Amino acid sequence: MTSSPARRAAFKILKRVEAEGAFASSLLATLGGTVRDDDRALCHELVLGVLRRQLWLDYALAHFGNRRIETLDLEVKLALRLGLYQLRFLSRIPPSAAVDESVKLVREARLKSAASFVNAVLRRATREPDYDPTASAGDQFERLAIETSHPPWLLESWASSFGLDDTTAMARANNEPAPVAFRWTSKTIRANKQQRVIQELESSGARLLPSNVAPDSWRVTGESKLLQKLSHEGLIYFQDEASQLVAHLLAAESSERVLDVCAAPGSKTTLISSLAPQAMIVAGDLYEHRLRTLRELAIMQGCESIRLLANDGTRGLPFADASFDRILVDAPCSGTGTLRHNPEIRWRVRPDDIVRLSSIQKQILANAAFKVRVGGLLVYSTCSVERDENENVIEDFLKNHSAFDQVPLVAAAGLLLENGAIRTWPHRQDVDGFFIAAVKRTV
Repeated sequence: MTSSPARRAAFKILKRVEAEGAFASSLLATLGGTVRDDDRALCHELVLGVLRRQLWLDYALAHFGNRRIETLDLEVKLALRLGLYQLRFLSRIPPSAAVDESVKLVREARLKSAASFVNAVLRRATREPDYDPTASAGDQFERLAIETSHPPWLLESWASSFGLDDTTAMARANNEPAPVAFRWTSKTIRANKQQRVIQELESSGARLLPSNVAPDSWRVTGESKLLQKLSHEGLIYFQDEASQLVAHLLAAESSERVLDVCAAPGSKTTLISSLAPQAMIVAGDLYEHRLRTLRELAIMQGCESIRLLANDGTRGLPFADASFDRILVDAPCSGTGTLRHNPEIRWRVRPDDIVRLSSIQKQILANAAFKVRVGGLLVYSTCSVERDENENVIEDFLKNHSAFDQVPLVAAAGLLLENGAIRTWPHRQDVDGFFIAAVKRTV
């Protein structure tokens, strides 16, 4: 007997995430018709669940297996994580199935000698259902790290910036599934189909709720196969509400010249185009293959005003001074605000990455500064929650660029910071953690 399609697919995806540095969300999106709907749903649950609970699982497995999990072969480690995740977090899965399927996975990986070990470890886990790995923690940060499966250094950094209560709430929220949100595309807006699409979705079983964060954005609950069909047709686009808010706050108008410096894969660029269809939009990115993805997305959504530019924003921008009315720098960042969508980031980012990225962000922002006209707007955003990538970058920019003043942004209650910038939170607004600030050129 072979392992189930869902577990086999989850095992392969997790292996690529760990061995190749791939992103789970991208791999899950390629499942398509290769597995049945119910298997696809279980595969999603297993992959994201294991990544979200990885540290908790590893501490528990070290106890049940009497050895550090780092000493195990990758395939054995993944099979154990998958099995224990089902035992502890998926009550609908019979314990015998969770154990047996993991044993099959290691056998299929040609590690038959490890099958008895996997079986013994998971059988012990079934005999000790109340074991709590946080009980062995040495301090509150190690305890919270194990409970929420976040690196201790990251929790300590957040606590220093936001306090322990917000840190705890955010870390716990990062382990919950993110709500499904979508927006309209240029294709839908031009055809004035929004109301018809809403009616079709509600008739198909979906429940739509208007966003409290971004205009013309919708959250979806309930099951509807029509959602994927509309997405494939380019009539709707799945995008976190906080990410959508960035484009709305840029507030481009149809007569304007707009530069999106770090544009790929194009979520914000295409929304800017749909909001200002006659604007002249230049979308830049360092990598040409990412620009090809942006072009495909623009074509699918019916965006006709986007010009592409392969360019390294850290080395300058090939435009004259005052070439644009509005510029967006959605800077490369650590992505720590997106841990619900990309849980593997928490296991990859390191403190020195924050330092390196903040330097890159400052350089791109400085290079973009004088490409905006006097009176024009420069918007800076990240999907990071780190102060060193956000507030500190803007403070450094204003200190070194006296020709710019920070502009208070307008947004829903609870989003505005004292300096007029915006921060969104997974645990407060149930969206990704974003930072958005705007500065205006005065001279």
